[in-house]
Amino acid sequence: MSDLGDEQPSSSGSSEPSPQKLEALGERLKERIYAVITMLAVMVGLAQNAHTRHSTAALYVMGTAVGLWLATLVADMQAHRVVHQRLANRREVGRLLFVSSPLLSCAVGPLLMIALSAAGALDLSTALWIAVGVDVASMAVWGFAGGRRMGGGVLPSCVAGLTDAAIGSGVVMVKVITGH
Repeated sequence: MSDLGDEQPSSSGSSEPSPQKLEALGERLKERIYAVITMLAVMVGLAQNAHTRHSTAALYVMGTAVGLWLATLVADMQAHRVVHQRLANRREVGRLLFVSSPLLSCAVGPLLMIALSAAGALDLSTALWIAVGVDVASMAVWGFAGGRRMGGGVLPSCVAGLTDAAIGSGVVMVKVITGH
């Protein structure tokens, strides 16, 4: 179990992810959701500004993603030193990079929408609002998938998905109401 790819055979003969892999995947999803919520706030702010340029929007989206990622790396490395009283080894750094990568990938969708807008396919504000909608919908999908993974039926899974989408929508509404 030296790396994230290790899998253990289950009693049924199929292979299941190791507990370490499952923990890393859970942390990775947590980072993705955190990044999406943060990116929602940034995109709403950009969409509300009629003077936002494509280059500015791309810079803010990329800057947000890179800033979140770097902050996470610094915090995790410092926490590791304090808790373990040593620097992280190569395997631990690899795990950290695996877990934190969704902080960077959260920018892909918004950047694609900004690029489509820059190519003339749609207005920048519209592109940003579409990216917001996709991110809120992705939160609903993750909530639904989480409900299903826990063994919940369709109704409880739908409630979980709608709850997560409501949280994302709440972030959007706060930004819209405050005009930031």
